[in-house]
Amino acid sequence: MAFLLALVAVGAWAQNAPESATDRQIRTLQQRAKQQSGDYLVYDQLGQAYLQKTRETGDVAYFDLAEKALKKALDLVPQGAPHNFRAADPLVHMALVYMGEHNFMSALMYSQKAIALGAGNLPAFAIEGDAYTDMGKYDDAAAAYDSLSALGRVVASPVTLAYMLDSRQAYLSFLHGDTDQAIELMKAAIGAGMQSNVPTENLAWLYFELGERYFQEGDLNHAAIAYQTGIAADPNHYRSLAGLGKVRAAQGKFDESIKLYQRSIDIIPFPQYVEELGDVYRRSGKQKEARQQYDLVEYIAHLSSLSQILANRELALFYADHDIKLPQALELARKELTVRSDIYTWDTLAWVLYKNGQLEEADKAMKKALQLKTNDSLLLFHAGMIDHALGRESTSADYLDRALKLNPHFHVLYDTVASRTLAELKNANQSALVGSK
Repeated sequence: MAFLLALVAVGAWAQNAPESATDRQIRTLQQRAKQQSGDYLVYDQLGQAYLQKTRETGDVAYFDLAEKALKKALDLVPQGAPHNFRAADPLVHMALVYMGEHNFMSALMYSQKAIALGAGNLPAFAIEGDAYTDMGKYDDAAAAYDSLSALGRVVASPVTLAYMLDSRQAYLSFLHGDTDQAIELMKAAIGAGMQSNVPTENLAWLYFELGERYFQEGDLNHAAIAYQTGIAADPNHYRSLAGLGKVRAAQGKFDESIKLYQRSIDIIPFPQYVEELGDVYRRSGKQKEARQQYDLVEYIAHLSSLSQILANRELALFYADHDIKLPQALELARKELTVRSDIYTWDTLAWVLYKNGQLEEADKAMKKALQLKTNDSLLLFHAGMIDHALGRESTSADYLDRALKLNPHFHVLYDTVASRTLAELKNANQSALVGSK
């Protein structure tokens, strides 16, 4: 019952939240749409405002409102619009809606329609690359970003191009194992965002991404600074609050971590962060509180049909991490793979297969997850545990050792599992050497 009361409290907070600049913009555009019902640009701007509201609140209902406004805009676009540079905008914004809904094929289709208009719309190339990235087509993503770069150098300012491109290339660099380059590119994107006076939520997101790269490199101090700066930019940025909570848990400051996670999920009860809060409670010996958070994870994930789609991967990992509903976890992971084939979905499938005892399939999926040589301790931990179960003790020890050297506190629960398993493997190897003499 406690988790239901918590959710009610979140809803009450959202209803009583002060009106934001985006709220005022939406209200103004709604009024304009009534007065200028034949102007496609008004509906396009309204759809874009709804998209921004989704970013700020995490409320997926705004996707539906954005989609309706943008469909109206597309219906009103006049014939001969390829000669109008603004005609690509509704297509681009519709692509963003589909990205948010994890309908990556539709996002790709709409972005490519916008590109085909020949209007030189830079965001269209950016979204094309984003869709390819989530679909696991990394070479195609890099090609889309290269097109964005080439066109941007001609039609945009260096600052505009850096804001649009650098954070995307940073993520590809990280995926390909170059975290240092990813960090430098994220810093450049932040600088460009500040010069461009982007919305505070967007700037906070950039700092959050920088914090993620530092955390994955094991640099907790710089990760904390990045998350804190994101919070300073937008005090309601739930991702940055959760990121700082993750750092504090890694530092053993569990009480502070719990408070930060609570602030985060009071703003938006994102399933991943609710689970992480539960894990911190569990690590600090508060089993009852942990169970309440775990119950809330499932409740949130099933609030709507769209919520279920968006939470497929997180829920599959949640079930696997806590050894519950493992057949259902496998079903969710396979379902996610039909729409998103990036390395993290392959990793999820590998981990779920491992927990279901399907080790050979888990090994095949894990190889796909590691195909880019990404320096992520959680991926390496999963690989190490799968190899351990398959009796590959040498490679298992190597993966676990790499995970812990990269970030000794990569997960509030699994870092100790990795350390313990690695110690057991080393002891067994030492005993075998002694016995062979």
